[in-house]
Amino acid sequence: MTVIRVLTLLELLQASPGLTGPELADRLEVDERTVRRYAGKLSELGVPVEAERGRHGGYRLLPGYKLPPLMLTDDEATAVVLGLLAGRRTGLAVGETATESALAKIQRVLPQALRERVAAVSATLGHTRAPVPASAPKAGPLLALAGAARRRHTTRLAYRSWRGESSERDLDPYGIVFHSGRWYLTGFDHGSGEIRTFRVDRVTSAVETGRVFDDPGEFDPVARVLESLAAVPYRHEVKVLLATTMEEAARRIPASTATLTETTGGILLEMRAEHLAGMAQMLAGLGWPFTVITPDELRGEITALAGRLVEAAAAEP
Repeated sequence: MTVIRVLTLLELLQASPGLTGPELADRLEVDERTVRRYAGKLSELGVPVEAERGRHGGYRLLPGYKLPPLMLTDDEATAVVLGLLAGRRTGLAVGETATESALAKIQRVLPQALRERVAAVSATLGHTRAPVPASAPKAGPLLALAGAARRRHTTRLAYRSWRGESSERDLDPYGIVFHSGRWYLTGFDHGSGEIRTFRVDRVTSAVETGRVFDDPGEFDPVARVLESLAAVPYRHEVKVLLATTMEEAARRIPASTATLTETTGGILLEMRAEHLAGMAQMLAGLGWPFTVITPDELRGEITALAGRLVEAAAAEP
């Protein structure tokens, strides 16, 4: 019975921090002296409890050296499990094994009936999108970068490029962005003197230098990351004038793939492409009249695509 009441005290303190001794005694059906003894038991287990003295003083949990046992309702436990499952599929996760080990721990302690119901949801849930084959960042660098961005502290990064080359750089981290299964960091790179974007999963360490940088003001990390991704140096630089409105173009063309500018002749689409055949298919799929400005090779790919479409339309069933 004592163990049950100690765990009940833990649940009460998690749900309603600040409850007074008399309030806890009433809910636990014990006296205030016993409440103090139960609080001491929690502290012995590594879950420090603070008791504020005075007429209006109450009990609350203090941050400890480890995460205390969490008392979750059925809805809360289900939300945590489904959130972990979704994070594993979308890439919104950290570490190589953290999601799997967290799922295993939670599922082991779920009541049998709830465990079976959650497992049924996991087994029968369908997805309209394929899982993202992305590398999850380590929790250490991610948390360090988020803290540095919040406190506006210049940070020294140890970074590994896509070629596997290692480098160190001082960066003013402006924000972290999650996009299409990957984590990105954007900020002012002291080495290049420019605002740069980096993959967080390629950051091997992040240490604050102690220097504080100025508030970047109205800087939009999301917009900056999308612009950076749209400017990836693929083989061909493409410029096309679209006969549509900015609203329609922005709705159909992701900001991470192209830059759109409103002009007197229409909407100027600027992007880079590795394969012009795919570019021709994209333009044809938009369904708007367009004029190719550059490169000339794109006109040939569009003509070839048009020929294949005419042949397909003329083919007998």
